[in-house]
Amino acid sequence: MFKNLLKKVIGDPSEKFIKQIQPIVAQINALEPEIKRLSDEELRAETDKFKARIQEETAPLRRELDALRTELEKAEDPSDIDRLKRQIERVDEELRQLEEDVLMEILPRAFAVVREAAVRTLGMRHYDVQLIGGIVLHKGKIAEMKTGEGKTLVATLPLYLNALTGRGVHLVTPNDYLSKYGVQWMGPIYHFLGVSAAVIQSGAGNPDQGSFLYDPDYPSEDDRFRNLRPITRRQAYMADITYGTNNEFGFDYLRDNMVTDLSQLVQRELNFAIIDEIDNILIDEARTPLIISGPAQESSDLYRKFAQLMPRLKPQVEEDGPGDYSVDEKDRVVTLTEEGIRKMEQWLGVPEGESLYDPKYAEWLPYLDNALRAYVLFKRDRDYIVKDGEIIIVDEFTGRLMHGRRYSEGLHQAIEAKEGVKVRRENMTMATITFQNFFRMYRKLAGMTGTAATEQEEFHRIYNLDVVAIPTNVPVQRVDHPDLVYKTQRAKFKAVLDEIEQAHKRGQPALV
Repeated sequence: MFKNLLKKVIGDPSEKFIKQIQPIVAQINALEPEIKRLSDEELRAETDKFKARIQEETAPLRRELDALRTELEKAEDPSDIDRLKRQIERVDEELRQLEEDVLMEILPRAFAVVREAAVRTLGMRHYDVQLIGGIVLHKGKIAEMKTGEGKTLVATLPLYLNALTGRGVHLVTPNDYLSKYGVQWMGPIYHFLGVSAAVIQSGAGNPDQGSFLYDPDYPSEDDRFRNLRPITRRQAYMADITYGTNNEFGFDYLRDNMVTDLSQLVQRELNFAIIDEIDNILIDEARTPLIISGPAQESSDLYRKFAQLMPRLKPQVEEDGPGDYSVDEKDRVVTLTEEGIRKMEQWLGVPEGESLYDPKYAEWLPYLDNALRAYVLFKRDRDYIVKDGEIIIVDEFTGRLMHGRRYSEGLHQAIEAKEGVKVRRENMTMATITFQNFFRMYRKLAGMTGTAATEQEEFHRIYNLDVVAIPTNVPVQRVDHPDLVYKTQRAKFKAVLDEIEQAHKRGQPALV
């Protein structure tokens, strides 16, 4: 209510921002006749002109930065080193700001060039609302665009523009298919304009096996990898534009932090990223840790011992009612009740008068906790599958199999013991980071989604990102009804079935 009142008083922020950038859209449209008259060679040459202008206007600061870095390499006195580092930081910030200023100056013409390239290569022309979306992304904001409004095409505008600095730009997607498809679909635009585009895919432990460069002349025997030439992971990051998943960008960062020689690094600086489905990655999965682990000690027989005891425990149906354990579905926590603790002590042979939680039995507790979680919370064919005697994790957000990934801190071994497959060695964490902490390291961040307004306060507070709602190209005909919330899962699915039945009687198609 307060938000609505505030909006009436000061106006809608999205509408105000769009009104401010309308003159830029008018400039882009005014350039269209001139750009259309250019030949293919002349249109392609615009890229070199843009790059030359950026280099020319930033040359003095670049020379100053190089001189300071050379001086730093020779410096020995700690006070000189500290002074030079502060100077380098200041000049580098000035350089980046100057680059941003130049990019804003060339934005209208650069966007007009990309629009014309899209027409000539794909037969697609950016609508005015898509130009608005491109400007929003370039300015480091979140563009909320309805499904079907062409977010993939919108991203080509700021990606091309920011790639002109030579610092590299990233397009982050939720899964491998979207990143690969995005490069294959939009690749002709980048290639036509002389900008390289690469994609990184999950390589099952070997990043070089999942790295490709868009090359329309490369003959691929596999249609799925049409126009994608295999390259190394380092070469993929050296491309002007790199598409990939949040997992791959994050894991490559962790691997880079584990190398023993600088020549083994694959990533460049984290310069600019556009995140597709940004609410999913930066809000829903924000605290999800990426973990690289290595083998530790051999697995204990206690995993199987506790796994065999779990089926004998009975769940607590009602709060404070009879049962051996209680479950908090929301927080995914399972806890033994007093009755459950008593039974476990009896089965494990804990003498009367002693407790399972006494220091002498401390070694058992992690095995008990993991066995209980594996038995109650982790379900086969939902959270994981069993294939060829191996537990393979299912990504809870995408439903895809995560080959080579293992739960940490003994949980994976507990699931292996539960399913009766070979219990492999335990792992120790060697490197870890959350998506939230990783993406906050980018110098500039932007995102696209169809649903960001509901989380706009979190985006602003955590990432300093503002949400701009982009209007649709034509008025929306669909009627959006309010959400329906049910007390239980059973009631929810009964309502779903009733709705499907009613739709069937009306002869209306239903997608479940």
